[in-house]
Amino acid sequence: MNILLFVFYFFAAISIWLGLLSLRGGVRFVRYLQTELTKEYPEFTPFVTVFMPLRGIDEGLSENINAVFAQDYPAFEIVFVADRADDPALAVVEAARRSFAGVVGPVMQFVIAGPAVDQGQKVHNLIFAIDHAHPQSEVFAFVDSDARPKREWLRALVAPLRDDAIGASTGYRWFVPVRGGIASQLQSVWNAAIASALGANGQKNFCWGGSTAISRTTFESSKVSEHWRGTVSDDFAMTRALHKAGLPIKFVPRCLTPSFEDCTWRELIEFTTRQLKITRAYASHLWKSVLIGSVIFVLTFFGGLALVIVRAAMHSSFATPLFLLLIIFALGAMKSHLRLRAVTVIIDDERASRFTSAVAHVTLWPLASAVYLYNVVVATVSRRITWRGITYELKSPDETVIIRDENEEHV
Repeated sequence: MNILLFVFYFFAAISIWLGLLSLRGGVRFVRYLQTELTKEYPEFTPFVTVFMPLRGIDEGLSENINAVFAQDYPAFEIVFVADRADDPALAVVEAARRSFAGVVGPVMQFVIAGPAVDQGQKVHNLIFAIDHAHPQSEVFAFVDSDARPKREWLRALVAPLRDDAIGASTGYRWFVPVRGGIASQLQSVWNAAIASALGANGQKNFCWGGSTAISRTTFESSKVSEHWRGTVSDDFAMTRALHKAGLPIKFVPRCLTPSFEDCTWRELIEFTTRQLKITRAYASHLWKSVLIGSVIFVLTFFGGLALVIVRAAMHSSFATPLFLLLIIFALGAMKSHLRLRAVTVIIDDERASRFTSAVAHVTLWPLASAVYLYNVVVATVSRRITWRGITYELKSPDETVIIRDENEEHV
């Protein structure tokens, strides 16, 4: 038992140190958000083409599309792209267009890309759609169909691109549970950890394909389309292209974009594991960091809980291990609380700031770390993912094999 205590104390010290570093990172994230929200960027509103890939009907799709229609931006077009002409999402888009309350809406067009062969369907759709952008378009913006951007999203996303030294500007997703439930709350907590990795360092930031803008000249000069070919991840590939060109990525806090949706436990595990499999394929250094960090935390925290319970049952002293566990928990809870408070100012929706959400972010983060460990372990033994009904094998960063398409089986 003394050896177990020594091992626990050793890893507890490491965990507390990592917790302090993480809390410092969280404070920097919050300060960056607060600083950026007070900045006023010069007016910059070139003509923009907004691309929205579609496949199937997302929860709240009609409201998401209306949010894109309603952007406070002088001149832009929307290119909706699907792989099939009978995709039910296209009918939702048309119904949303007819019901849109704006006096004048943006120009829009539908394009059908057809099935992908040797790359992700979303990537295939985007490569096809790029060729349909208006000749006068100076900026390309990308938004996912499960995102609901605020009215000033496009203006805020494009503004930093006035500086030619900026490679791209990006926001990130923030999951907002609609009906609640532990699985949905845990998905939000799990995803929040990634959001706070963004910040002031443009060389370390990454693009999120659901809320990104890039000038047309930069898109072409950095050869994003070429980097997309053979991949399944549009955002990792764009990030790699920009980093290779030595161009920074600007994180725009105003463009943190809510996704209003719930999930089951099965959907939670599928989503989180898919994200880590993609990370392993396209950014193995990040995957390794998650592996090491989650192993240390899970062994320390949950192993420590087991140690405390066993020692209590044996009527042995457990005050010191319990105290160390409380320190570890408090550090993570503080970071989660600070992050949530800062983000809800931007999201500005009562569902994001519910008491239940606050409790979830403060209490569920250790469980989210355990989910991360499960994700990285599964990602070590499998590179097969299923995304929007299509199963892929991620052979390498530039080689993707399509195993099965559920839609094709039902034709």
